[in-house]
Amino acid sequence: MLPFEHALAATRGARDYQEDTAAYWPGGDPQSAEGQSNGSSVAVLADGMGGHAGGALASRMVCENFLSAVARLDGTPHDRLLAALHAANDALAEKVSENPLLSGMGSTLIGAAFTQDGIEWVSVGDSPLFLFRRGEVALLNEDHSFAPELDRLAAEGRLTREEAKRHPRRHMLRSAVTGDEIDMIDLSQAPLALETGDYVVLASDGIATLETGEIARIIQAYAADGPASVAKAIIRAVEALREPYQDNATVLVVRPVT
Repeated sequence: MLPFEHALAATRGARDYQEDTAAYWPGGDPQSAEGQSNGSSVAVLADGMGGHAGGALASRMVCENFLSAVARLDGTPHDRLLAALHAANDALAEKVSENPLLSGMGSTLIGAAFTQDGIEWVSVGDSPLFLFRRGEVALLNEDHSFAPELDRLAAEGRLTREEAKRHPRRHMLRSAVTGDEIDMIDLSQAPLALETGDYVVLASDGIATLETGEIARIIQAYAADGPASVAKAIIRAVEALREPYQDNATVLVVRPVT
């Protein structure tokens, strides 16, 4: 059974607050979230929305309730991931019901289970889940923002590529965890086998400052040094670009080890 290593790095970017939350549960004791795990483990990342307080609260609640549900539920990873998503959504609904001033808060979510069979995931929103393998990076999950639709219109010639890139609705979400019914859910249907040398990266959309090819180059350069070096290098690269409107950027990096 493959063991896994993980590391987390983040930047607030140009903002003076942080709305991203990420966590890793190695299995066994839900209170233990450090080091290396033998067997199944779960990573989760959430990018909050709804203002400084609301967004931070939403992402934290989503991660905490997602991992709590995963830890107590039985069944296949597929079933546990989906049930944990709904548990996190229900927790937000209850919180908003208790405090209507929090209405409008919400979060993206990526939950990924790592087992001897590989990785399975559930995601809502536009936070990307990447797989690095043999020098290349692939996006595993769906993007629930308007970006894919705008890119499709550009490919059909109905918008220019520049219009699609700068469209004011490009980063608006078509689906999010808000306590209401979730409009779109991306749920893997079978485990994706992982190989030695692979890296899996859960990220908030602040990482979009970097081109996918640059992310691949960074991982390739630091892969031999482990997840902590990879995670720190990605965030350093985001910060080095000094984008004036840089969003929060968070990466949770996981790799199988032998």
